[in-house]
Amino acid sequence: MSEPMKAPPHDASPRQAWAAWFAFLLAPYFAMAGQTLYVSKLGDDSDGSSWAKAYRTIQAALGAVPDAEGGHRIIVRPDTYLEANLYPAHRGAAGAYNELVGDWDGRLGSGTSGWVVLDSGDAARGFKSYDWWGPIRAYKKGWSQEHREETFSAIPWDRWRLRRVYASGGDGGLFFDLVDRAEPFTVIVEDCVSLGRAFGGGVANVLSRPEEPSVFRRCTLWCLDWWGDAAGAYVRAEHPQMPAHPDVVFEDSTLAGPDNALQAGNPGYSGFTRVRLARCRLISFNFSQPQGKPGTGVIHSTIEGRYLHVDLEDCTLMGCKIFGAGEGEVSFSTRGDVKAYVQFQQPIPQGMLRLGHWPLEAFQTVLPAAPPPRHPTLQIERPPAADLCEVAPVLWRDRLTLLKCLRPASGGTQADYALALEDVESGTALARFGEGYSLASALAKNGSLYVFASRFAPGSWNDVTLLKSSDLATWQQKVVVRQENEQLFNTSVCATDQGYLMAYESNDPKYQPFTIKFATSTDLETWTKLPGAVFGADRYAACPCLRFVDGWYYLLYLEHRQPRWYFETWLARSRDLQTWELSPANPVLTPGLDDGINASDPDAIEFGGRTYLYYSVGDQRTWSQLRRAVYPGPLAAFYADYFGSGPARTGTDQARGAPRAAAQ
Repeated sequence: MSEPMKAPPHDASPRQAWAAWFAFLLAPYFAMAGQTLYVSKLGDDSDGSSWAKAYRTIQAALGAVPDAEGGHRIIVRPDTYLEANLYPAHRGAAGAYNELVGDWDGRLGSGTSGWVVLDSGDAARGFKSYDWWGPIRAYKKGWSQEHREETFSAIPWDRWRLRRVYASGGDGGLFFDLVDRAEPFTVIVEDCVSLGRAFGGGVANVLSRPEEPSVFRRCTLWCLDWWGDAAGAYVRAEHPQMPAHPDVVFEDSTLAGPDNALQAGNPGYSGFTRVRLARCRLISFNFSQPQGKPGTGVIHSTIEGRYLHVDLEDCTLMGCKIFGAGEGEVSFSTRGDVKAYVQFQQPIPQGMLRLGHWPLEAFQTVLPAAPPPRHPTLQIERPPAADLCEVAPVLWRDRLTLLKCLRPASGGTQADYALALEDVESGTALARFGEGYSLASALAKNGSLYVFASRFAPGSWNDVTLLKSSDLATWQQKVVVRQENEQLFNTSVCATDQGYLMAYESNDPKYQPFTIKFATSTDLETWTKLPGAVFGADRYAACPCLRFVDGWYYLLYLEHRQPRWYFETWLARSRDLQTWELSPANPVLTPGLDDGINASDPDAIEFGGRTYLYYSVGDQRTWSQLRRAVYPGPLAAFYADYFGSGPARTGTDQARGAPRAAAQ
């Protein structure tokens, strides 16, 4: 094991100090020699040894860290992970920190980019605040009548580095509490967003190492409460006297909260704490008048002020007043450009420059950095059509035409269900037909329009029926796929190199709530089921959109992001309907700000050299609206983009028992 790197002594020359700090801060990177584990919702949850075999939860990877030799790395694919109270199996080591890192920009091979969101909330009810519930496990038996489990310290996180994580939903963010046994402890948190009811981040009940302080670097730390112990960052060391070294270093970070940006100490404790802040913004949102409920201080010691010392360098502080304490005064030092913006009747501590203007640039930093855009970028449009869910674009006589499925959100009679055709460019209504039918798809061939729809009956969806016409006035009709102990819903039909293939949605009780089955045809009128071919046997898979391009079957489908009530459109592909790969760039479509919680019912078409994706947004219960996403290239390029930005992942969905020949 490598020797620990040392921070510079206080009497070092400037050059010695710079070199020592540089070596200390970079040591964990160069010491990495352990095991790499992967986390991805697209993995098969086996052993975490690759993206294909990735664990599906962060806790599973933390539990698989093999030893305490250090240098182990967990790489997480950007996604939302509804997990709480995380803890690793082993600590890191001196000079060989373990690492938990989100693949923020896709450089680590996940195939996508964005935040790794660690959400500790209740998946059904929302924000879950209680003084033991949060991203990091720490628990004291006896805190209240409900605290009956055995005490658990956050000490397993010692000598870990966390990067590119967005933590939210619980009482604390990335907050490490050693509870009731103060021990030497170091954690490094970089480029993270951390939100909590009580604390955005910090450490508590620690004995810092003089040469290895905990570090929060380029972080956004938010507290969401003003009551009691609550601050953007909370620090509590337990030294018998004020140390000459910092316990925690905050660099290039924003600490923000309703009352305190930084807080230390706690009633019943009497340890000394030292904090260093360099190039930070400390913001308290309470600018109350003195006769109102003035803030207790941008920086606050809940016990005697003498227990906290703060070293400020090139920082901006904003709030009602700068310092506060339960008793006495907080000690501090300033260096460089330290500015303060306070309520005009409040004094400014010596060594700080009073600002008379709103520090716009500093306040803007309360917003975390936007993640890189997912690849590829789609332009989202809002067609002038309201209260629509299922639509299908089709080329009818060289015109882009929209097949609309007219139906209420739920219930109704057969007369409330129908199909309609509309010219997209002119908005001209071309036909209304198929009373009692909906959930339809369409394909034009040899001068005829083939529409495949499910028949509605109160409480059920039945069979797949072909409605065929050459003039949009007279329609031939026949059942082409019959249900078997199931209801049948959405369909999608495409031409292949051997004929035609249909994907149809079923609620077969043998599988998940919704699965996708397949049938083949040579003439679009007589269809043969593929009995064992099922996509989604182990997952929610609905609303298929099937296309055949360059020897691949591409399937857009609806993924329920369980356990949340949240729905996205994902993409998979297969060469044989047996083995499927999930796109590493998933999701293709996700709800926007005004889109409810749903992006469903996709249908794709190439027209004029561009790809159009029609889909529905809403709440999956009471309302839906139409959206259209435009990709600036043909369908083949669209699919290639979604599988070309990273290594292909083999999904666990496999069609069972359908030989290749049966699909022709």
